Amino acid sequence: MGGLVLKLGPKERVLINGAVIENGDRRSRLSIMTPNVNILRLRDAIHPDDANTPVRRVCYLAQLVLTGDADAEDTELQLLRRIEELSQILTDHDSRKLLTDATQAVLASEHYKCLKALRALLPREERLLSPRLA
Repeated sequence: MGGLVLKLGPKERVLINGAVIENGDRRSRLSIMTPNVNILRLRDAIHPDDANTPVRRVCYLAQLVLTGDADAEDTELQLLRRIEELSQILTDHDSRKLLTDATQAVLASEHYKCLKALRALLPREERLLSPRLA
């Protein structure tokens, strides 16, 4: 059995191909069998006002593709350019691996995988941008 398995908490919402789906009162598990489905957990969604750092802006761009608010073909070149810009700044091995994963996902039109790789950079970006303790 293949496909994506979503484990949802009570009342958790998820966006699947533009439709918001809310889970019931109990935890549940959904198997998504159709390939290339656009899925976004709404708890993971970045609000436009929160797309205020370099990594968050690239995550938001990938998110727009997943929500259907941006055309994938038109957005992929932008995503690749912004990921390349990030690779000029985030040069450590772990960041490079995540950026490579994000690039490969864009090239394969796997936007959820791209977003997942980019989101893994958020804690690192937060540490880099936080004021140093004296």
